[in-house]
Amino acid sequence: MALRDDIDEANALLDLGRAKDASAPDARGGDKRVTTVAERRRAFTVLFISLTCMGAGQTVLFNILPPLSRQLGLSTIETTGIFSISALLWVFTSAYWGARSDHWGRKPVMLMGLIAFALSFALFATVILAGLNHWLPVIAVFPLLIVTRSVYGLLGSGTAPASQAYVADRTTSQERLSGVATIGSAFGVGTVVGPGIASVFAVVGLLAPFYFIVLLALASAGAIWLLLPERTPPRRRERVTWSLKWHDRRILPFVLFAIGLSLANTVPIQTMGFFFIDVLKIKPEVAAQFILVGQMATSMSALFAQLVVVQRFPFSARQLTNWGLAAAFVSFLFFLLAHQFGPLVFALALSGLGFGMARPGFVSGASLAVAPHEQGAVAGIIGGASATGFIFGPVIGWMYERSPFVPYWFGGILVVVLFASMFFSRTLRHAGDIPPEPEAAEEAAETPLANG
Repeated sequence: MALRDDIDEANALLDLGRAKDASAPDARGGDKRVTTVAERRRAFTVLFISLTCMGAGQTVLFNILPPLSRQLGLSTIETTGIFSISALLWVFTSAYWGARSDHWGRKPVMLMGLIAFALSFALFATVILAGLNHWLPVIAVFPLLIVTRSVYGLLGSGTAPASQAYVADRTTSQERLSGVATIGSAFGVGTVVGPGIASVFAVVGLLAPFYFIVLLALASAGAIWLLLPERTPPRRRERVTWSLKWHDRRILPFVLFAIGLSLANTVPIQTMGFFFIDVLKIKPEVAAQFILVGQMATSMSALFAQLVVVQRFPFSARQLTNWGLAAAFVSFLFFLLAHQFGPLVFALALSGLGFGMARPGFVSGASLAVAPHEQGAVAGIIGGASATGFIFGPVIGWMYERSPFVPYWFGGILVVVLFASMFFSRTLRHAGDIPPEPEAAEEAAETPLANG
């Protein structure tokens, strides 16, 4: 019900938005054409479904790849390395494609990203299929998986920022926070839907969910092409040079905190599947079903944190972060002490809840730490830092190969360090104490965070 309410609220905001999607008058001074209320509502729904599709695809990949990689003979380091390279490309290209959408228009960049996402998924699944059937030499499988996954990191990263910018174009500054936030939650909805898709189609074969996601992505691209109005010609905007740097002492603690939190969050995401196979002694052939249940628990808890806890309860930024870290720490303890399926699913639910609360808490604290005209810069810096966890995936994989429990010791210790930093760092300790000026809140609402 909370998700439905948020969607209805965002639709209402789009209906009331004063920013019109109009084409410039022709040379004879003709009237501008405006996007109707019905068109804006339809556009919002199309964008929401498209981003949900991408989120579902990511969840399918994280759940099904571990058992497939064991069948292919890939090590944990190699498997995590596939994600690492793609994440590195994403960090550098997402902001670039967002800027390109200012000049090319939003629709071309969205379409490019969705088609690249579908192409990457199709090629990735085909390489796995060829490897399992020995159509390719074993030595060629791993580099081809890196190349096909990199297509997503290189080109697929444009859909999310272009979609958020499309919504921002059609809402006032007061309405933008709810509109962009709800669009952003679509990716989280996809992580809940993804395990269901994988569970249903995995009965046909472990690769069947991949090809189904490809069809969904292509259908989403077709819907954007046919149903998404964009009559405003792209504008050339004045080039802005931001003076804010990542090592600025006002935000450096937040940057380091973002990197640490992203790294801790990556531990259960990238090792959960292997942990089920190795510690619970589940055969790789049937492990996908167990992994899907765990991922569903994580995704639903994270979505609950984002759509209910964060938006419905009057927690301060510091309280959200502290309670989130506490929940994440308990989840690591469960992984170290409880070696049965039920308690581990509960641990994954705590992990999703904890990181889902901590992330918006410290992000809003960073926003309040800088001046109104620096909101865009701090959002980009923190967003990039928050996507770095997967870059260190091979390091986590190396830890796992020493022992399945080493990454969880590392994650628990890292969370303790982050929790301590909330008290010993003066910047983090006072994050959120001073309410922002109205114009600062508006600027922050206009700036979407990077998604990695």
